[in-house]
Amino acid sequence: MSHILVTGGTGYIGSHTCLQMLLSGFEISIIDSYVNSSTKVLDSLIKLGKEYNKDFLEKINFFKGDIRDELLLDSIFKKSRINSKPISSVIHFAGFKAVGESFNYPLKYWQNNLNGSISLFKVMNQNNCRNIIFSSSATVYCQTNSFPVSEEGIVAASNPYGQTKLAIEKLLRDLTNSDERWRIIALRYFNPVGAHPSGTIGEDPVGIPNNLFPIICQVASGRIDRLKVFGKNWPTKDGTCLRDYIHVMDLAEAHKASIELLFDNTQDNFLVLNIGNGIGISVLEAINKFQEINKCNISYSFVERRNGDLPIIIADNKKALSLLNWKPNRDLNQMCSDAWNWQKKNPNGY
Repeated sequence: MSHILVTGGTGYIGSHTCLQMLLSGFEISIIDSYVNSSTKVLDSLIKLGKEYNKDFLEKINFFKGDIRDELLLDSIFKKSRINSKPISSVIHFAGFKAVGESFNYPLKYWQNNLNGSISLFKVMNQNNCRNIIFSSSATVYCQTNSFPVSEEGIVAASNPYGQTKLAIEKLLRDLTNSDERWRIIALRYFNPVGAHPSGTIGEDPVGIPNNLFPIICQVASGRIDRLKVFGKNWPTKDGTCLRDYIHVMDLAEAHKASIELLFDNTQDNFLVLNIGNGIGISVLEAINKFQEINKCNISYSFVERRNGDLPIIIADNKKALSLLNWKPNRDLNQMCSDAWNWQKKNPNGY
């Protein structure tokens, strides 16, 4: 198995993907600044991994730092050639990701997300590593699309966060057009939720959560008094936004399948894949299902619509189902159960 560099590997999706890759036999190096994650994530990841595989520690390396630090990145690549297998590919998660915050701090998002990616791609190229899975987002899609939306849908992100993702996708496409040695897959995530079923790793947002499920969990646990539902007159069946939720473990498995596809020379050098369930679930449906499955009460109230939200975001995932040896296997019941299991076992997060 090959050696993979994972940027942002102690974040929510990154940590679950690292676990999946390690248990599949890959060696990984993680670089993370801990700006949006906890220093305890790595310990939790190691604890969980050792339960599965006694040789787990031999396959994981960690470097604290920012991907804008090109000297650090270069040293990681060079050390891998000396101490172990050379890094052959990258899974790129690192970046700020809160839609609302990106409206307030656009410079922060552009400077970090775009400049960090440019530094990463530059150092990769210098070290003859041109294989990358990029963590993109469904926020790149324009609200004029019909849903479910395919990868050929209109892209025109309505918020600075999504615009940075779209700009990085365009840069990656330019790289493949300029040099056929690059092999790139951009995964457009829809709404990752849930946690590892053990409750050892999960979603622990820094500060006030921005996404629905961690807020539901924190309301259920008493950390937050009430859930704010942004709008009740959207053009949907119950007036609340429709979203496509995917279990984080299904998403982690999609990364493993994408790495395997990356080295299949019959595929295009640049692929974009939607990673979602293809099912629309409203905010109220998610709240009611969480209450039903976990036997708890979620207090909520309706407030004004939030800037940048779309009424409906649902994936057409046929392309991913066709090209990847993968499909989502966990339903909303398990998403709710695993999310609450993590919160109960970690009431204050990591």
